[in-house]
Amino acid sequence: MSAPLPAPSRRRWWILATVSLTQLLVVLDGTIVNVALPSAQVDLDLSDTARQWVVTAYALAFGALLLLGGRIADFWGRRRTYVLGLVLFGAGSAWGGLAQSGAELLIARGAQGAAAALMAPAALAIMTVTFPHGKERNTAFAVFGALAGAGAAIGLLLGGVLTEYLSWRWCLLVNVPFVVLGVVAALTLLTESRAEGDRRYDVLGAVTVSAGLGSLVYGLTLAEESWTAPGTLVALALGVVLLAAFVVVESRSTHPLLPLRVLRHKARAAAFSIQAVAGAVMIGALLYLTFHLQIVLGFTPVQAGLGSLPTTVGISVTVPFATRLLNRAGPRPQLIAGPLVAAVGVAYLSGVSVGGSYWTEVLPGLLLLGVGMGLTFVPLQNLALLGVAPHDAGAAAATANAANQVGGSIGLAAVTAVYVAAVERAGTGGLEAAVRGYGAVFLTAAGLLVAAAVIAALLIGRDAMREAATGPDAPVAVHLG
Repeated sequence: MSAPLPAPSRRRWWILATVSLTQLLVVLDGTIVNVALPSAQVDLDLSDTARQWVVTAYALAFGALLLLGGRIADFWGRRRTYVLGLVLFGAGSAWGGLAQSGAELLIARGAQGAAAALMAPAALAIMTVTFPHGKERNTAFAVFGALAGAGAAIGLLLGGVLTEYLSWRWCLLVNVPFVVLGVVAALTLLTESRAEGDRRYDVLGAVTVSAGLGSLVYGLTLAEESWTAPGTLVALALGVVLLAAFVVVESRSTHPLLPLRVLRHKARAAAFSIQAVAGAVMIGALLYLTFHLQIVLGFTPVQAGLGSLPTTVGISVTVPFATRLLNRAGPRPQLIAGPLVAAVGVAYLSGVSVGGSYWTEVLPGLLLLGVGMGLTFVPLQNLALLGVAPHDAGAAAATANAANQVGGSIGLAAVTAVYVAAVERAGTGGLEAAVRGYGAVFLTAAGLLVAAAVIAALLIGRDAMREAATGPDAPVAVHLG
């Protein structure tokens, strides 16, 4: 069939609830272990580098495999891929929660990321098919995007509660019952859909992009010790070469993993770039905020989670206003103003000090960050899938998620290198040096957000505004069955 059968209105909103739960799990798991890291590090005898990789392994596996996951969803079937991803995600979560060594935990986190790479693009493609156009699409994507934005902060709060009152292990085990619920709902509500046409897989593209991203992140991790060390330079150079090879492979392939036409739309390319910056800020900056709250201010895990909650409050309060603005003016105003407001908030956090107060040095910055991210996240997913051809729906959805996760993993490695350099320049030890490092991280994040606003101003025009506000003129065509 050339067009999807429209689901009844009530059923569409139940589908939204199901896939939104998945989106929340995927984003939440990027940060839920942050507050638990000090406890897990002691329990499993992790080094500082291994501690960072508990976060990076998830984000990197997720981001590196998302393009392949998107193609699997398109070709094998979105419902099948979604359910398989959920089952594997639950298995990886259980493994990580029961891990008896650091190596087991890192492998389990990588397995979680690989499973998320299957279910996340399938969920977003299901959203595109279920809400093909109009105001319902904007509302649905606003909910979906808001959960993506709030998930990081919710993960910090939930991680703090579970770590303090149960164990850090429950930060992973808590996923299992939600996975069971998601599988039951998916089997009950979803019908199968897949793209028509050529269904061959681009294996060479998958290998080059995965190896390239892995090498780049590893090189940035080595840069924490030295930017000029041979190992660092080789890893970074190899990453750049492999990613360049990926572009060449995709330009010549008859069945590319990422059709380059997906990136040629200026507004869509801007959305992917802003997704990457958002991932870097929400993963990197919030991790170092957690360290400041616990190590410098002496917060318990629960207090650290609660201390991060104003970001979620700011997002939640902003979403209704941002949704109305999207329907009236399109995404451009929000994607310029949102990153700038968030940049002011993160820059404010750079003023933290050893003897400072949470209420004066942290809270205002977090509220501004939340408001800015609320304005940013609401139109972002919609714009990322603007005008995508049916055959490319999964690839475009995967690229949007991959940009966020790869941005997070690269951003975390990069800001960690900034932190280490700032601590070394401080010339002092202890908390004073740590706080200077945190300040440098927050200023770097603010600079990235300003760059995101500039990208939006340059690449998102008035035509894209109107198209994104009303949705595609024709429904997305998929094959059902």
